Amino acid sequence: MSNRSRLVRNIQPAPRSTPRTQQKGSRLVKGVVAGVSALALLFSGLGYASVGRIGAEVAGTGNLELGGGGGIKHGTAKDGATDILLVGSDSRSDAQGNQLTPEEIDMLHAGDEENDNTDTIMLIRVPNDGSSATAISLPRDTYIHDAEHGNMKINGVYKAHKDEREMELREEGRTDETYIETEAKDAGRRGLIQAISNLTGITVDHYAEIGLLGFVLFTDAVGGVEVCLNEATYDEYSGADFTAGYQTLGGPQALSFVRQRHGLPRGDLDRIVRQQAFMASLVQKVLSSDTLTNPSKLTELAEAARRSVIIDKDWDIISFATQLQNLAGGNVRFDTIPVTSVDGVGDYGESIITVDPDEVKRFFESLLGTKDNPNPHAGETNTPAAPDVTVTVLNASQIPGLAGSVGGWLRDESYRVTTVTNAQEGLYFSSQVVAHSTDDPAAKEIAEKLGNLPITTSPTLDLGSVVVVTASDYAGPQSDNSFEEQDTDTGTDVVGQPGAALEEPLSPTITAEGNRPQCVN
Repeated sequence: MSNRSRLVRNIQPAPRSTPRTQQKGSRLVKGVVAGVSALALLFSGLGYASVGRIGAEVAGTGNLELGGGGGIKHGTAKDGATDILLVGSDSRSDAQGNQLTPEEIDMLHAGDEENDNTDTIMLIRVPNDGSSATAISLPRDTYIHDAEHGNMKINGVYKAHKDEREMELREEGRTDETYIETEAKDAGRRGLIQAISNLTGITVDHYAEIGLLGFVLFTDAVGGVEVCLNEATYDEYSGADFTAGYQTLGGPQALSFVRQRHGLPRGDLDRIVRQQAFMASLVQKVLSSDTLTNPSKLTELAEAARRSVIIDKDWDIISFATQLQNLAGGNVRFDTIPVTSVDGVGDYGESIITVDPDEVKRFFESLLGTKDNPNPHAGETNTPAAPDVTVTVLNASQIPGLAGSVGGWLRDESYRVTTVTNAQEGLYFSSQVVAHSTDDPAAKEIAEKLGNLPITTSPTLDLGSVVVVTASDYAGPQSDNSFEEQDTDTGTDVVGQPGAALEEPLSPTITAEGNRPQCVN
């Protein structure tokens, strides 16, 4: 019996015990705030909507071969959503091309050398009508195959394509340094956009880039951002020096908070959670009446965007913000792509994060709405039972045939069992039922019949799809009429040598809902 099987993530949603933030202000302002500022510091449209100059003053870049137009796509687009690629830049100049001052560079703790690696990569998915948004982080060490440069970490794609184009231009005899730099950077962006599309299966519609200075400027513009840490932490490299518990950070402190990875339990993975928690808290702060009704803060937000944000030239920001005017903080989520291991090995012995491209694509599909049902999973409480539920049974024990006997019993009970196979070794340690939602009636029914098994969730599962995990603690019904177990191989597309299977979820799902930030490492 093979130990290879389909990976099913047990990703738990963030707690939702606090009341939702109440929005005040004009509908357009709220749209810009929730849809722009909330979407991972994209460009703080709040300030620009207030003074009417967003399109004129935010720096633009062109020739990126993007897939969409200026607004939210409806129906005709294959992927049914507007997808925004947000990249964190380690630039020593601002968005207008002006060099940062020595004092600003010292404040950033960024060192003297500019780094072309894109260490922060997010995809922001907005389904059709703008009623929800999910910002998905892609870990910097995610190992992918680039058609031109081979296997590499995703944070090196931009630099590889940029350097190649710069070399080509110099070989052609080009001497205009401004032209060379512009063309080379755009080539790097195009390469990264293509790599993201290949990995996720989506079409990138818009591009946004924010420099390190932006974290400082946006934070100071709103008067500081509250965060919460589970434990005190110190890191000399990032400048992080924080106590445990709730605390409000100014600009330089905020940058240290989101950049720290040394000294964290899971290194860069916990840094991603830090970034998501900070951005969610920023959304809460911007949505407050203190920000929405303060002309001085609105102007500072506008200036922060002008100095630190670059977007594609074809993006109609005002139109997009108008489409997002009803987006509430509770419908802004931050998540991370599913991974197969965090301690894999690359072609040259480097430490990498491995992913299953098929699983990543299913994850993004799970965030997709349609024109008639733009946010199919929002606000689910009592989802009607799927008329044709499909069941997968996984054996996470050392008991031969356990999944087959449970699958046979479910088949005898008239459930449509499609697959019975082994669970990935080390992934599950107890029996459970995995479904898209804990409120899935089919999952509830099956869990009860199998001995009141606990229900866990995975965003990659569709409604009507249920996974039953049988471990050594299983004490529920079985059948002598066993369902034949299958050898399922789904890991052939993984790039690099995977490490150990994950024993716990990659990260929590964080939302911009509530009055206080979620505590993180």
